[in-house]
Amino acid sequence: SSTTISWISKMSCIKFRRILHRKPIGNQCRFWCSSDTRPTSLENFAETERTNIEVSRNKSGLLQQHLNILFDRIPYKEPSSWIHLSEKYQRKAFARFGVESGVNPRICFHNKSDIQQQVYESLMEPKSVNTLIENAMLNIKQKNEGMRKREELITKNMERLDAWKKELQSKIAKKEADALAAKQRKERLVEEVRRHFGYKVDPRDDRFKEVLEQKEKEDKKIQKEAKRQAKEQKLLSKLVTKS
Repeated sequence: SSTTISWISKMSCIKFRRILHRKPIGNQCRFWCSSDTRPTSLENFAETERTNIEVSRNKSGLLQQHLNILFDRIPYKEPSSWIHLSEKYQRKAFARFGVESGVNPRICFHNKSDIQQQVYESLMEPKSVNTLIENAMLNIKQKNEGMRKREELITKNMERLDAWKKELQSKIAKKEADALAAKQRKERLVEEVRRHFGYKVDPRDDRFKEVLEQKEKEDKKIQKEAKRQAKEQKLLSKLVTKS
């Protein structure tokens, strides 16, 4: 409390006066002859005494910087690392401890070179860092979504692969069957034309070609009629099934 500190100061002053009236002996002579350790005033001596008392009171064994943090004081009165000289550390120190931090408030604001650098960066890259990060994340998301869709499509296609193989094989078999049927039909028509003439005729003969063409037309009509009947029969079967 303030009363205790005042009492300590008075006692320290009395002790200092007694020491001044004594003759220095031995190590005390060297102590008072040192310009670094000689008290310059009663206030400095009282401050030293208070510091010694605080050190004696510290029974936790914590370092001074840790003790300062515990009591919400600035950890270091003097810089002990290059980090303590950085703008980031000094700005945080001023923001937390204010004037007690000993930091010049000007460091919390941009200087002329910083403003010029910001203007240059805004002209060279109009988009902010956050915007660039968002765009990059969006591109990654779209890419991953595209990959996911392709994987799903591949999975579905693999499931339908066997059905496609069977369908392809049936189409190939149908084409082969149609080709074979067309070949057999052509041979049959040629044989019918030869029987029409009653003797072996050269296929390059115009009369042979004319009769063959007529036979092919008749055969196409027959096939067309057969397809129509098959289609009607199929449609009729569906109607019967529904009813």
